[in-house]
Amino acid sequence: MDITRRAFIKTAAAQSAVAAAAVLFPGISFGAWKNLDTSSGGIEWKKAPCRFCGTGCGLLVGVSLDRAVAVKGDPNCSVNKGLCCVKGYHSIQILYGNDRYRKALVRKNGELVETPIQEALDLVAEKMKETIKDHGKDAVSIYGSGQWSIPDGYAASKLFKGCIGTNNVEANARLCMASAVTGFMTSFGLDEPMGCYDDIDHADVFVTWGNNMAEMHPVLFSRMLANRKTKTHVKIIDFATRTTRTSQAADKSIIFSPQTDLAVANAICHEIIRNKWVNEDFVEKHVSFRKGKTNIGYGTEDHFKFTDKEETADFREYKAFLQDYTPEKVEKISGVPAKDIKYMAALYGDPDKKVTSFWCMGMNQHTRGTWINNLVYNIHLLVGKISTPGNSPFSLTGQPSACGTVREVGTLTHKLPHGVVANETARKLAAEIWQVPVENIDPKPSYHTVEMFRALDRGDIRFMWIQVTNPMVTMPNLKRYRKGAQKQGRFIVLSEIYPTPTSDIADVILPSALWVEREGFFGNSERRTQHNEQMVPPPGDAMCNTWQLIEVARRLGYEKQFPWIREAYIEDIWNEYIQFHDNPKHRMASYKELKARSGVQWPFVDGMETKWRFNPEYDPAAKGDGFDFYGKPDHKARIWIRPYEPAAEFPDNEYPLWLNTGRILEHWHTGSMTRRVPILHKSAPASYVEINPDDAGALGVTNGSRVKVSSRRGSVVMTASINGRGLPPKGMVFVPFFDENHLINEVTLDAFCPISKQPDYKKCAVRLERA
Repeated sequence: MDITRRAFIKTAAAQSAVAAAAVLFPGISFGAWKNLDTSSGGIEWKKAPCRFCGTGCGLLVGVSLDRAVAVKGDPNCSVNKGLCCVKGYHSIQILYGNDRYRKALVRKNGELVETPIQEALDLVAEKMKETIKDHGKDAVSIYGSGQWSIPDGYAASKLFKGCIGTNNVEANARLCMASAVTGFMTSFGLDEPMGCYDDIDHADVFVTWGNNMAEMHPVLFSRMLANRKTKTHVKIIDFATRTTRTSQAADKSIIFSPQTDLAVANAICHEIIRNKWVNEDFVEKHVSFRKGKTNIGYGTEDHFKFTDKEETADFREYKAFLQDYTPEKVEKISGVPAKDIKYMAALYGDPDKKVTSFWCMGMNQHTRGTWINNLVYNIHLLVGKISTPGNSPFSLTGQPSACGTVREVGTLTHKLPHGVVANETARKLAAEIWQVPVENIDPKPSYHTVEMFRALDRGDIRFMWIQVTNPMVTMPNLKRYRKGAQKQGRFIVLSEIYPTPTSDIADVILPSALWVEREGFFGNSERRTQHNEQMVPPPGDAMCNTWQLIEVARRLGYEKQFPWIREAYIEDIWNEYIQFHDNPKHRMASYKELKARSGVQWPFVDGMETKWRFNPEYDPAAKGDGFDFYGKPDHKARIWIRPYEPAAEFPDNEYPLWLNTGRILEHWHTGSMTRRVPILHKSAPASYVEINPDDAGALGVTNGSRVKVSSRRGSVVMTASINGRGLPPKGMVFVPFFDENHLINEVTLDAFCPISKQPDYKKCAVRLERA
């Protein structure tokens, strides 16, 4: 696969990053954008949520002559209050890359050829019909994205689950947020955070669990810093596997060995109990204890199956279990000094301190991702620091609508917009709203993301429609899944905006409209739904992903289920979709309300947003005079007995180093958009491998040296970074995954959490060699 042929990569390699920017944005320099006069009456400002990460910052986009010409933060949006990160401030430039897809492409004789879009849509529908006829309904699939607008995901779920009758619907949020979902569901019975960003303004202590917020959620981190600046007693504790910019800004940085966050979380609970810091009244009234299976595997083999077995436990059993997790014992496992474990426990245990915990990929991309989510909830539940201002265990999201589209709409194999496919009542409601026979909706989930691509490799799936995501960069153990997608008898449709490595496996490419080129909704980390109108026309034949799905659905004979007219279909879809959530636990704001405001938090009841769930003082669905964890039948949250278990793969003599992967400030995910923004590409033109100075010295490499990173699955050659923005401890290397010229996921392992099915990108064994 020649992934260096794309214009922005090729130009950057041959010339400077500035020259590359000139190729992509002819006639526009960064200076021209920076100095643009936005005071003239010819510019109209329109609100939209930011296109990057799950924070949900509000933007004001300046439009003139059908072109987005400027952008700034929306001061009326409570999320960011007018502030943006560097990606947000340059977000509109992603609209105007020179290599933007403007026409549909169909592969003929091995080459992608421009084709009228209606003809391309005809071919997509024909191939779907042919595949279903020859191989059955479960041979077709769709793989979407947390970048999907809510109507995109809703149309996909309705078409595939309701009309075609297959649960082969997945999204890339499986790779980033699935463990957060199963953590919420097992601990509380309902998904998504109970708190909100206002917790940042109220908290006295912040603990970031494996989360480099300074780069991944910089606007929220700035609110933390602002809180600390005005209240000198406020502390930020960075608990991580490497030193980052978050560590540098924190009051204390605590480094732990990979996977051992499980043991440390248990040790914190041990200390809370030992020191009698337990909020006994809260625990007695609002908590029950559970345990599940152990030694649960890692999912590295095809057809891996696992079902947990929930059993009742009690406080006495829980306390006895924690005897194996004294700070002194855990120090030997984790490398965290016992005094630091006791320090964190004292912060959580202090009744006069409000504590907010934040996490993202570090806890979720974990072979025990569900467990570590449970264990952090355990800490907050033991001390009763939950669902009140400033007391919040808070799972952040990495995509603009991983919550709104994937988790709320239910674009995962087991999900429906309001429940799960296995639930008969949920299926009946979906069938009624979708106007399909209830028998159409299969009660059995099919393939989660990793297994879906394994099924494509095996031939169990023959047709896959990929919308606005780049799995040929993001899938772990990537070589297997690229080869599988290229096998004979596979047909891949890609809805995209720019060429990516996933384009190389596509048989049809449909040009997609970007977010302000179409109307839509995103849902962010704090249960906030945000609307944007169409502001500028899409280029050429580019089409909204929702409308692509509608066009194909009609060609498949589902006109009744997809009756909408193009002038008003987004509003009609929204009005249909919110019927699924018409109850006090999840009621959504009306279309009119969302158009008028810079986002609305759900549950939205009697014109009021819900900032803190499960607390009757703030939540209309909660009953009583205390807390009401109404997601569980007994209205109690769960404290889970979950042990430490090692990673699926760990360093040995042949592969002596840990590999950790992730993102950086300037680029978002695979860089297919941000690398086309001149200033962002110039700032970080290529990926690299961070190496501890001691490891670099032993290897004989210096900053800028070329090194080969190898695992049992593959290798990549890249530049060494020593004492750069991040510093891994001795025995670990870190590689950002934004660069398609350095496909680090050819090296990673496709092990996953058996409960959430989310892969672990943070831990596998590698070796380094001078290249």
